[in-house]
Amino acid sequence: MSQSDSANIPVVISGTGLFTPQQSITNDELVESYNRYVEDFNEANHAAISAGSVEALQESSAAFIEKASGIKSRYVMDKTGVLDPQVMHPLIPSRSDEEQSIQCEIAVRSVDEALSRAQKRPDDLDAVICACSNMQRAYPAMAVEIQQAIGMEQGYAYDMNVACSSATFGIQAAVSAIRAGEARSVLVVNPEICSAHLEWRDRDCHFIFGDVSTAMVVERADVSRAENTFEILGTKLKTQFSNNIRNNFGFLNRCDPETLGSRDKTFRQNGRKVFKEVVPMVSQMITEHLQEFELDPQAIKRFWLHQANLNMNQLIVKKLLGQEVNPEQAPVILDEYANTSSAGSIIAFHKYHEDFVSGELGVISSFGAGYSAGSVIVRR
Repeated sequence: MSQSDSANIPVVISGTGLFTPQQSITNDELVESYNRYVEDFNEANHAAISAGSVEALQESSAAFIEKASGIKSRYVMDKTGVLDPQVMHPLIPSRSDEEQSIQCEIAVRSVDEALSRAQKRPDDLDAVICACSNMQRAYPAMAVEIQQAIGMEQGYAYDMNVACSSATFGIQAAVSAIRAGEARSVLVVNPEICSAHLEWRDRDCHFIFGDVSTAMVVERADVSRAENTFEILGTKLKTQFSNNIRNNFGFLNRCDPETLGSRDKTFRQNGRKVFKEVVPMVSQMITEHLQEFELDPQAIKRFWLHQANLNMNQLIVKKLLGQEVNPEQAPVILDEYANTSSAGSIIAFHKYHEDFVSGELGVISSFGAGYSAGSVIVRR
């Protein structure tokens, strides 16, 4: 088939998969651990705090967390280390180079379900895109390890990182490869071990993230074997530089003598500015995307949005629809999963799409650091 022919073939999401860790942390558990850390810190630094050279830490509360975010719990790969006030990060032992990496392992767990739902074998795939906010290593590419781990002996694989928007950017990249005639079936996988790049000692963000992995099979409609598919009508991407969400952890950290012993360079954000600036950016982008297809927001049955903040999601959809939002229109999973970065909107889609009938429309949208935002219009 020529590239011109491929460009006219409908592209569908034919299967999704989800891996959820066994361990979960409630807000109450998290706050108990955090407040013990605060008590120990303030006691150890009493003299400096009294002298005004060190600022005392404030305690947190489960009510504060839920009001600020809508989060009630989160799944993690290891809760023991996170809840230990002397550690406050997950304890994940290194593995040898001959062993499957932990990020690859959770990716494969979600891929198995996605392939089963799509009725596909690994050899039916032409490409693997590992799209997530943080990779376990710089190289070899996580996607290539996943390709090998699932037994896919042909095709190609690569990693991409657009922070919380990685999944929608990955879908767009898969669609582009299919439209160009370079692939027929593409696996997009989002393994997120967010607990490992979260600063659990920071009151403003210690509650935000959880761990999970999602996967999708994106392919030409004429090679799909699945019954319950969603045609991708269009994709739209947007980026705009901002310092309000950053993760500066990287290979240069060990080269900076000024940072030794200070707060690590993992996740941080200015939440108020993010809320104020991202809500109008995303609602405008989705509106413009729908206008390109001459679609009214009222024609959209469901918005599967990035799961970072309940208030943010409700306001975005309210701006789109001009009315209060109900869970049918914008399902929420962050109360159970917390923010899972790129995987959040895909978890929502995975869990809340079975009730669609032929012809009904939905929008998958993610947004985050960068700023970055992606919109995918789909039709059952």
